[in-house]
Amino acid sequence: MALVINQKEVAPATVVISLEGSVMRGPEGERIEAVLNGALEQGLRRIVFDMTGVKRIDSTGIGRFIYCLNKVQESGGKLWMAGAQGYVRDCFRVTRLDTVFQFCLTVEDALAANQRG
Repeated sequence: MALVINQKEVAPATVVISLEGSVMRGPEGERIEAVLNGALEQGLRRIVFDMTGVKRIDSTGIGRFIYCLNKVQESGGKLWMAGAQGYVRDCFRVTRLDTVFQFCLTVEDALAANQRG
């Protein structure tokens, strides 16, 4: 399944980047980093990745999110992962990256956490 990426600025300095499909090795997955870098260049420092539509992920896909987390933290921003479930969430759990990333059940929960800091 092809990877579809959409982004929407939902509040000052806050963007939701919605992903749908598979986050795997290859040029499609590289677009995640490009979209993130574009958001950071626009001054958006509070990033929510909506993972609700992601059905598959591999180690390269997880590595892309590690890259994103590092870039956001370097810029002084914060990053939340919303809606990751099933196999995708398990991949973060097995690698213990669920202790590194801030996971929320929904985008709304992530935006609420965003408001708290």
